[in-house]
Amino acid sequence: MRDITFKNLFFRYYDRKIADGTITFSKLGITKTDFTRLCVEEDFLFDEDTLIKICNLMRLTEEEETELFDAAERLRKEKRDREYYI
Repeated sequence: MRDITFKNLFFRYYDRKIADGTITFSKLGITKTDFTRLCVEEDFLFDEDTLIKICNLMRLTEEEETELFDAAERLRKEKRDREYYI
């Protein structure tokens, strides 16, 4: 079974945190440009500092944060592998 993508996992947590009132879009501090890119680009990633900030603001559990960072690392590896074979 294929691992869940960074994008899908991010939106799973994001949607839940928006719905329960933990966060709002404006308090999360993501630019509209980055949010749009995340929505439309399959391989968009936040930089590591931004991702740490987002995880803290969303109050993710340690397990959720680990899952999100693992998904980000898988995507980074896929991007490196694609660049290698081009």
